[in-house]
Amino acid sequence: MGLYDRIEKQKNLQQNVVDEDIKQIKVAPVDVYKDVKNAVHQEVIETLNKRKSAENSNETIKKLIEDIVEVEAGYVVRSERNKIATDLYNDVVGYGPLEELLNSPAVSEIMVNGPHQIYIEKNGKLELSDVVFRDNEHVLNIIDRIVSSIGRHVDEASPMVDARLQDGSRVNAVIPPLSLTGPTITIRKFSKKAITAMDLVKFGSMSHKMVAFLEACVKGKLNIIVSGGTGSGKTTLLNVLSSFIPENERIITIEDAAELQLCQKHIITLESRPANLEGKGQISIRDLVKNALRMRPDRIVVGEVRGGETLDMLQAMNTGHDGSLTTAHANTPRDLLSRLETMVLMTGMDLPLKAIRDQVSSAIDVVVQQARLRDGTRKVIDISEVVGMEGDVISMQSIFTYENEGQMDSLGMFKGKFKPIGIRPKCADKIRYNGIMVNDEWFRE
Repeated sequence: MGLYDRIEKQKNLQQNVVDEDIKQIKVAPVDVYKDVKNAVHQEVIETLNKRKSAENSNETIKKLIEDIVEVEAGYVVRSERNKIATDLYNDVVGYGPLEELLNSPAVSEIMVNGPHQIYIEKNGKLELSDVVFRDNEHVLNIIDRIVSSIGRHVDEASPMVDARLQDGSRVNAVIPPLSLTGPTITIRKFSKKAITAMDLVKFGSMSHKMVAFLEACVKGKLNIIVSGGTGSGKTTLLNVLSSFIPENERIITIEDAAELQLCQKHIITLESRPANLEGKGQISIRDLVKNALRMRPDRIVVGEVRGGETLDMLQAMNTGHDGSLTTAHANTPRDLLSRLETMVLMTGMDLPLKAIRDQVSSAIDVVVQQARLRDGTRKVIDISEVVGMEGDVISMQSIFTYENEGQMDSLGMFKGKFKPIGIRPKCADKIRYNGIMVNDEWFRE
């Protein structure tokens, strides 16, 4: 190939790259009814302000919006008028454009990257939605409505906040000047229907034998940590494991934002609190773990350990509070043990590594490793037990594992299977000691 041909080929390649980039650019849709919406919105707000607050129920607000839309947008076709009225109603009493996504059962996560770019997760895959906000101010109003409902605030002095919706969905918001793309919102939705262990089997997240073993572990008062990456399904699995706790036990849950949905009757839910505008009044997860020990708990369930509270959690597990459950971020069970050591050191106490490892090995019984695979599915890829210490190293052994064949089926899902390693775990004796049956068939291939 000559020099001229090579230059032309390079030009064509560069043009193709530019063309592909142009295709990726999302142009914000033009709202042809923007002026009408603004006029109706202004009139609705003025009318509501003139009334007594007791008169402004959701039904009366909805009727008021419909009446004003009929007058202001009488020239618009009926279907479009209904949509305008719905959008305005969501803006006034709901979460604006997010209502449509929050009400969709197919959407599991919502990511607002500024006013004109909203990504959603469907079936474990990310895609760009057609939903947009008007401007930055519109996004900020919705953020304020979310966080103020649980007594939290966000402004330039404290531009990051964790919150939750009424259904327990987790919300994180970051606003300028920290976010250069405009106000951002990340919502991890919770299923309206509580997910059960059998649902996880049906979804292909784990096998019947794994469910039976984990149920025995929880009822047999083993200390369990669910480990995994972001969005791997740790909290969902923690919910399922917590559902195995017997009804006659006192459960105390501790979280940053209350997400756990337990069905037992004897539950105390504790939620941490950030500092106020003056930088005072903060109640950390560690403070709550310490206080929970004085509340006569049978079980302590911590939503996630990520700092100094790890030491208090380990000490609780080692001082008679068997059957405690929590989650932590780690890529493998072995990585989790290293992270626990690091988090204990975050307390500022100058403890030798040998002492920390002794605490970890005697406190933790089982590590359940959760992962989100590239095909979007979430699976329990390993269940390991902590056997003890061998010299200065914590000894572990796998009980169940997931073997990925590396091939995909016709639906684009990975082929693989769950299998027991074939070794009867040592923790089975502790389970039996606590009066729970263990079936040795669970551990046979």
